[in-house]
Amino acid sequence: MSDYGTMTLDDFRDALASDSPTPGGGSASAIALSQAAALAIMVCELTDGRERWMDGWPASENTRSVATPLLNLGHSLAMRDALAFDAVMDAFRLPKTNEDEITIRKNAIKEATIQAYSVPMETSLMSITLLESLIELARHGNGNAVTDVGVSSLLASAACKGGLFNAEINLQSLDSNEFKEQNNEITELREKCSNLSRQIMTIVHDRIHS
Repeated sequence: MSDYGTMTLDDFRDALASDSPTPGGGSASAIALSQAAALAIMVCELTDGRERWMDGWPASENTRSVATPLLNLGHSLAMRDALAFDAVMDAFRLPKTNEDEITIRKNAIKEATIQAYSVPMETSLMSITLLESLIELARHGNGNAVTDVGVSSLLASAACKGGLFNAEINLQSLDSNEFKEQNNEITELREKCSNLSRQIMTIVHDRIHS
């Protein structure tokens, strides 16, 4: 399996478009997180050191500290998401000809499915952290790049909600009572993502028309 972080845009696009189930939506969400972070850092670069946007320097410093690790983490999450899905498929292929094999297979499926839930959840949580940092950058960063903050937030929102979709579908195959707290967290994160995105879009719109 190729490292998605070193693939060209064309190669990753073609990998997504192939008949292979990986990379899929979870990996695409993680790549979107990395792109959101990169765009946010661009706005920081256009804000820092410019006296006209001095009020935005603290916001820029905060966003940069959040976004910089996500440049590589997004690519890592994309690969881990694909590997987690492949592990689930491998677990389902395990033999089940006797009770011992059935037990081993069942435990392997559960363990792999939990990992397939955990990776996209990490993508979603990191996306929320980025979105939180973008509010003040949208409000005080370089006004000429405020739409770029908006696009960054759209990408981060897509990464978050895409991650939640993938986490949710994996939880569906697990005991709902055992994982009730995780299901509740997905609902809460989805609402939080929408609220943060709405705040940023409002700020961006207001600055465009001010």
